[in-house]
Amino acid sequence: MTDSPIRLLLADDHPVVRAGLRAVLETEPDFVVAAEAATAEDAVTRAAEGGIDVVLMDLQFGSGMTGAAATAAITARPGAPRVLVVTTYGTDADTLPAIEAGATGYLLKDAPPEDLADAVRTAAAGRTALAPAVAERIMQRMRTPGSSLTQRETEVLTLVAEGLSNQRIGRRLHLTEGTVKSHLARIYAKLDVDSRTAAVAAAANLGLIRR
Repeated sequence: MTDSPIRLLLADDHPVVRAGLRAVLETEPDFVVAAEAATAEDAVTRAAEGGIDVVLMDLQFGSGMTGAAATAAITARPGAPRVLVVTTYGTDADTLPAIEAGATGYLLKDAPPEDLADAVRTAAAGRTALAPAVAERIMQRMRTPGSSLTQRETEVLTLVAEGLSNQRIGRRLHLTEGTVKSHLARIYAKLDVDSRTAAVAAAANLGLIRR
């Protein structure tokens, strides 16, 4: 335990969630909840003001900046606080962008209070803290890279799941329609399927995209 407390910023758009996190974290003698943010933009602004050691960041805010984008903005600054993602979502479509954005840790909201406290201390020390299910999938990706979807493929398939056509996916991701089709062909091969519906179902079952 450090002599000075670990100062926390809670970033979540749900007041009830922030209150719950505060109630759990303030039972720990070495934690101080120094600030809260209801939007990702507010989290970036408050983190830049200093005096924060760990940001507990949700991934999905009602509108505007995402938690992953806020994580990237926060961690890009020198002397930035650590970012511990605390979210409901554990799919590759969520974890990979957050980790690539610079998150030190990734925890699911159903984690026991003691696991949350341990993850905060681990993140504050600059070490990686991952929910077991997330760590297992990352290890699986490393062991079988040929069957894992790239981040771009995951983005394409997520939009397929939302019902977008190849043309609209291309516009959203700034890709040509031909490039989208190429991504889909690789996705079909990796998942051993032959249709958009089957690809979405298989990826959801594997935890690659949200159901």
